[in-house]
Amino acid sequence: MSVYEVERPAPGPAEAAASVPGAAGVPASVPGAAGVPASAPGPAEAAVSAPGPARAVATGAGQGPPGPSVPPDLRELTGRLAALKALAAAGPGEAATQAQHRRGRLTVRERLDLLFDEGTFREIETLRRHRATGFGLEDRRPHTDGVVTGWGLVEGRRVFAYAHDFRIFGGALGEAHAQKIHKVMDLAETAGAPLVSLNDGAGARIQEGISALAGYGGIFQRNVRSSGVVPQISVMLGPCAGGAAYSPSLTDFVFMVRSTSQMFVTGPDVVRAVTGEEVTHEELGGAEVHAARSGVAAFVHDDEESCLAEVRHLLTLLPSNNRELPPETEPDDPVDRRCEALLDQVPAEPRRSYDIRPVVAEIVDDGDFTEVHELWAPNVVCALARLGGQTVGVVANQPSVSAGVLDIDASQKAARFVQFCDAFNIPLVTLVDVPGFLPGVGQEHDGIIRHGAKLLYAYCNATVPRVQVILRKAYGGAYIVLDSRSIGCDLSFAWPGNEIAVMGAEGAAGVVFRKKIAAADDPEATRTRLIEEYRAELMHPYYAAERGLVDDVIDPADTRRVLIDALAMLRAKHRAGPARKHGNQPQ
Repeated sequence: MSVYEVERPAPGPAEAAASVPGAAGVPASVPGAAGVPASAPGPAEAAVSAPGPARAVATGAGQGPPGPSVPPDLRELTGRLAALKALAAAGPGEAATQAQHRRGRLTVRERLDLLFDEGTFREIETLRRHRATGFGLEDRRPHTDGVVTGWGLVEGRRVFAYAHDFRIFGGALGEAHAQKIHKVMDLAETAGAPLVSLNDGAGARIQEGISALAGYGGIFQRNVRSSGVVPQISVMLGPCAGGAAYSPSLTDFVFMVRSTSQMFVTGPDVVRAVTGEEVTHEELGGAEVHAARSGVAAFVHDDEESCLAEVRHLLTLLPSNNRELPPETEPDDPVDRRCEALLDQVPAEPRRSYDIRPVVAEIVDDGDFTEVHELWAPNVVCALARLGGQTVGVVANQPSVSAGVLDIDASQKAARFVQFCDAFNIPLVTLVDVPGFLPGVGQEHDGIIRHGAKLLYAYCNATVPRVQVILRKAYGGAYIVLDSRSIGCDLSFAWPGNEIAVMGAEGAAGVVFRKKIAAADDPEATRTRLIEEYRAELMHPYYAAERGLVDDVIDPADTRRVLIDALAMLRAKHRAGPARKHGNQPQ
């Protein structure tokens, strides 16, 4: 509990009247409120300098020359403090609150109430005010300076947060505003607890000039310093423009709300002026754009309530910092449950399509998993779930989208997810059913080599427990990249219909037996025969197991039990890396 929030006995009516001028204990003049004269004193000044009725009696008002002043007692001062803090918490007034609601957005404190366990949020620097002058700022000095900072509990675990108040300066960042954010970010790093930012701001406070820009620099530096140290989650609940957009992109996960949140470096007006393109805020940087096209948003929701509920759920899956293991739960789902449904969900024919999500649901605890970047690069599924009560990260090819092929976006998506899991001690389970990397001029020219290497680097660099399961096919370089034994996975399992090869039998036979097929009297019959010969010789389900590249070929219905046993064995895994400052991963 902070010094601003020590519980005190509530003052009685006479004490309240003595300590706070005006009706109901609220001063009539509040700097920064609509229609308030520039010369109006701040609430602290009004509360301290203007005596109430009880003070007038105490000093002998109306009874001749005044006697010596009577200093206020501690109870009176505490009453003034309580009224001042209540005023600061109320914000700029009901009109501003109604305007926020008309935009379809909650107020800053309504959001914090949804994020934290009831009654646990502890605010710091409630009474902070800016000290800037010029452009009328000296006449508008509201408390909090447009950002609320502090900590509380989420499902009983400590979490830090800062939240913009759009009602004050449009949530724009100035020097004092930035310093409050710097402080809570430093506290989160020091205490080793997650940091959640609730973003609803108009960017830098232009009236404060370079001081505002420097404030952003301090935020970015702390984002990077805390990366891989404590989980950082950005929740976009309004506009986020210009330099402000870079802080969320440096954090681990970005949440957005449809229709009310936007992110862009340059807004529609600038785009129109420079390029002549006409575009709306939503078309340029809305939730759907960043969820499906840019890949900035990991999660997108229809309203703030469901968004913040999902933030709370995500936090329950993550450790507080990189020195801890993720929290465990006692599973209701039996750890030895057989997954008979898998025998019907995954067709044996390698070219037949199916949805990998029901497969993941069948394997994990209670069928519950949280998919990351669901709408972006959907040909690979990345999800957080629990197996035997332990948090795991699942990477799985999605055969129902582009046959589950790896391309540039899928490689980037999976690589960052693997890096996050490795940073926070989350074991990795990779479900492989991949025909290879996507061929094409566009992919090659856009850097599939470089981006595919990101995924390779991420897996090779990961020190957490890593288990691979080959469901059906695993061809070419994509097989190697998806956590094969050759790049360091701890255990590799395969289902009995698996095919591991340089390429599919049809393509391989066409290359190896090209001349023989061309010279045959019946090329098609010869081709068919040679394909089957190649498959029988090099692509049978036990070829990799015979060479030690697969640890076991398992009954698909045993997949859940096998994975839980393997992860339990690997729970205490430790692998020391080489002495170095850091690697130089592909960009």
